[in-house]
Amino acid sequence: MSEEQLDLRRSMQIIRRHLRSIGIVAVLGAVAGVGYAFVKPPPVSSSALVAFPLTIKDISTQVVVVTSSEVLKGVLPHVHPSMSLQTLEGHVKAKEITSNIVSITGVGKTAAQAENIANAVATSFMAYVGSDNSAAGEVPTRLLQSAASSPGVSRTAYAVISGAVGTLLGALIAVAVVLAAGRSDRRLRLRDEIADAIGVPVLASLAVWHPGNAADWAKLLDNYLPSTAVAWRLHNALHYLGLSDTVAGQAGGACSITVLSLCADRRALALGPQLAVFAAAQGIRTSLVIGPQHDTNVTAALHAACAAQQPTRRSTSLQVAVAGLDNSRVRPDAALTIVVAVVDGRTPEMVDMLPTDSTVLGVTAGVATAEQLARVTAGAGALGRHIDGILVADPDSSDPTTGRIPQLGKTRRVRPTRLTGMTMGTRQ
Repeated sequence: MSEEQLDLRRSMQIIRRHLRSIGIVAVLGAVAGVGYAFVKPPPVSSSALVAFPLTIKDISTQVVVVTSSEVLKGVLPHVHPSMSLQTLEGHVKAKEITSNIVSITGVGKTAAQAENIANAVATSFMAYVGSDNSAAGEVPTRLLQSAASSPGVSRTAYAVISGAVGTLLGALIAVAVVLAAGRSDRRLRLRDEIADAIGVPVLASLAVWHPGNAADWAKLLDNYLPSTAVAWRLHNALHYLGLSDTVAGQAGGACSITVLSLCADRRALALGPQLAVFAAAQGIRTSLVIGPQHDTNVTAALHAACAAQQPTRRSTSLQVAVAGLDNSRVRPDAALTIVVAVVDGRTPEMVDMLPTDSTVLGVTAGVATAEQLARVTAGAGALGRHIDGILVADPDSSDPTTGRIPQLGKTRRVRPTRLTGMTMGTRQ
């Protein structure tokens, strides 16, 4: 899948998918904004007004004189705390209010400092333009209004504003990052995307357990109980594969399914065991076989759980076995055999895979790419295996699609294959 232009709908899906990350960054932005407000509090300003005669012709020249070094040098002795001339220049502003009134503003960390600077500059300026040393000649002035203390913006209000700005900036930055990442992310998240990648329908999608060790796998095999909605999806998946008689508990030949997943997709490994436990819970005599694996590290914990003592709750309907290790534990009277197989998505090898009636591909939303799924499908096809459907693990909560591709004139020819007495390869 090449890089695609994000439309509004896809952008919203990406944003919803990363809401938690965006929220965390927004909170960090808020904290940074509040911290900045306390480290660097808002400056306070105060202004004095100086009036000139109505006959003055160029008030803009006087505005420039206010911030000249000649005027500010006379201010330095009166400013507390003391500062350099260059620093003082940054604390003084002047502008014309009318054709004969100039506003002189002092900026400080406190209201008192701002008032002190504004009044000192106004006094020095009036003394300078009223003397013979003035570059523009002697000009009479009068103090129209002294600078007064101003409370300015309170620190609390400033912190709230800074926090809000930090929150907004953090959220915007996070959104920009996740959208940029989403533009180049080739992993398939939507059921329709997964189905379209190989032209095979999604039979069911469900949340899966995430066992981390053999004990967790044993708990899954003994305790997994799907919700009513999930159970119905799994029932429909078996029905689609032509196992309706088995699901209904009617007499018929034994059936077998391979649940194939990728080495890099560890969550999808639970799909086969959960399907087997579901079938056993319906009273179907079921065998779960962990087939030969090309990467035993992925299935090591599951191997250990299946090689250990059988769980008690499902023992009457479910038996588990490891291919090449305990062939005798594959129950000869199994109505349904589910084989769990794992292959490398880059170089899938299926030569030693156990033959079954049907093969389904287990995929976790947001893990595999279209290229990986296509390689696995092509590898299976080269050995005469057809991928009959897809099981999606942990579907995206924002996914509105179903992954159902119309199957026109679809017929299933089930050829029962018992695994009893079959050579199951060697354990890797």
